[in-house]
Formats: sequence, C-alpha cells, structure tokens
Amino acid sequence: MIQAVNEHYQAIIEKNLPEILAKYDPSEETYIILEGPRLTTIGFTKIQKGWTDFCASAISLKSITWLEGPFSQETAEMGWVAGIIRLNVNIQGRMFENTFRASFVLVKYEGAWKIRHEHVSGALADPYGIGDWLKPA
Repeated sequence: MIQAVNEHYQAIIEKNLPEILAKYDPSEETYIILEGPRLTTIGFTKIQKGWTDFCASAISLKSITWLEGPFSQETAEMGWVAGIIRLNVNIQGRMFENTFRASFVLVKYEGAWKIRHEHVSGALADPYGIGDWLKPA
C-alpha cells in the first residue's frame, strides 16, 4: 500500500494524469478531503476533473517527502497509510514548501490497491486561540 501511495505521489510530480487517476477507486463514492479552498471532492468523475485541471495548472510539485511515517496497516481487502508530508512547490518561478497531514484509505480493486478516501490538510497555527492545550510534563 505504501508503494501505491508513493507511486501516486510520483505521478503527481510528473503530472501524469492517466497514472494519477489509475490510483483511485473509480466509484462515485470515493471521497477526497483537500488542502485547498474546495474542502472536498466526492466521486471519481469530479476527482478526474480536479486532477485534469491540476495537471493544466501552473502548480509544479518538485518533491513530496514523508517527514513522519508513512505508517500503515492492512487487511486482505482494505488498509490505510498516513503521515506528515512536505511538498516542494514551484509556481511560475516562485519556490516554497508546505507541510501537510496526509492519510489514505485504500481498497483492493481488480487486484490492486486503489484510493477510496484521501485526506490532505494543513495544520492551523492556533485554531482555538489558546495555543497548544498540551502542557509540558
């Protein structure tokens, strides 16, 4: 499963649309939570449109690196992969990095691991206005 996610990331870096789409369960119930302003995409048809537009965009990912994990667990038919990733991004010559939480639920579909649920999100600096509630020991 980790290999399937890493291959997915490589396809995104290469903007290889057929390979990107081949990593998803083609169900109209496949559910994606995005790091961007849309929040979610539901269904393979909309996922296909989103990745088609991404591949035509000015966004160029130079690398996707696991900073924590990936962690995983699997059964014969389903599993998950999760961790923290860093994206190195180039948009029209402007280079920057973003760090995200990433998790995937994968299912076996025609003998291969396919993404049924994906969640990529950035952490808010102070979502409740009180800092981190975890106090030093």
